[in-house]
Parts: sequence; structure tokens; C-alpha cells
Amino acid sequence: MKTIGLTGGIGSGKSTVAQFFKEKSIPVFIADTEAKKLYAIQGVVDEIVDQFGTDILVNQEIDRSRLGQIVFSDTAQLKKLNAIIHPKVHRAFETWLSRQNAAYIIYEAAIIFEHNRQSFFDATLLVTAPKSLRIERVMKRDSVSKAEVLRRMENQWSESRKVELADYILNNVKIEDTKQQVNRFDKIFHGI
Repeated sequence: MKTIGLTGGIGSGKSTVAQFFKEKSIPVFIADTEAKKLYAIQGVVDEIVDQFGTDILVNQEIDRSRLGQIVFSDTAQLKKLNAIIHPKVHRAFETWLSRQNAAYIIYEAAIIFEHNRQSFFDATLLVTAPKSLRIERVMKRDSVSKAEVLRRMENQWSESRKVELADYILNNVKIEDTKQQVNRFDKIFHGI
């Protein structure tokens, strides 16, 4: 079974592309979804509070917006959070992977290249889109300002830097074109 790392910058449309693979009955692991589940586990909450203080709590739960304001404005703080979350997500992936039976699976995560994880996969697929479209998508999706989106983007590598490392590139601008590209990559990945 082959593993395909699906990645791209914020607002590129990774989730949309992942959904199209799911519709083709390809198993998809979404790292961000798994990470969000961790915020409901008391031991993880305790680790995060130990690192970032009780100001990030609302009704004894982590306020991800408050935490985001801290980590997306300070790369050192983001690294501390990632050190807590990423190993746990990876363990969850390994467990999930052991239960799959398919020609290939998709692992969707925003920061595969930033963490030098590309060698973990048989191939990487980078989802790209023009920066202006990515900003527009995130502003609409998350109800945040352009400045907030740009701040988040600063914590990710530029698309051009990722293009140099990616095995395959999917340009996600028009939905019908995106679906056709997914169909083409599905055939390619079955043949790897």
C-alpha cells in the first residue's frame, strides 16, 4: 500500500481535494482533524496549559482562537505547540494506517515539507492556488481579516518553495478542473 502526502498552503483547497479522493473510496487521513480531537483529551489539555497558561482556557476548554493568536504570532510558541501535538497525530496515523487495505492512501497535512516529512511518503501531491484566491477562501471560511490570513501564511513556506519539493502539483482554481486532475492522479497513484 502506497502513502501519498497531500499538502498545500492555507486556503489552497487541500480539504476539497481530499474529499474528491474519498469519493473515489480512497482512505484519507486528515492530520488537522486528528489534531483537533486531541484538544478534547484532558492529558493533552494539561500539557498545553502547562506550556501556554490558563489564559487560553474558556470553561476549562482550550479556546483555539486564543491559542492561535499566541502561536501564529510567534514561531517559537508554534514550535512548542507542534512538539506536543505532532507526535500524537503521527501515532494516531500509524494506528489508522495499520487498519487500511487499499492500493494507496492519502495523508493530508499543511506542513509536510516544513517538517521535512516528504521522505515518509511514496509521493507528495501539492495543491496550489493563486495567493489572492487563497486569502479570499480563508477569510470566508474562518470569518477572519486579511491581516489574520496573511499572518497565518507567514508561518508556512511559500508555494514556490514547496513546488520545488513536490512530486506532483494540482492547481486548484476551478472545481471541475480540480476533479479532472484528481481523476488523473488517482490513475497515477494506482500505478506507483
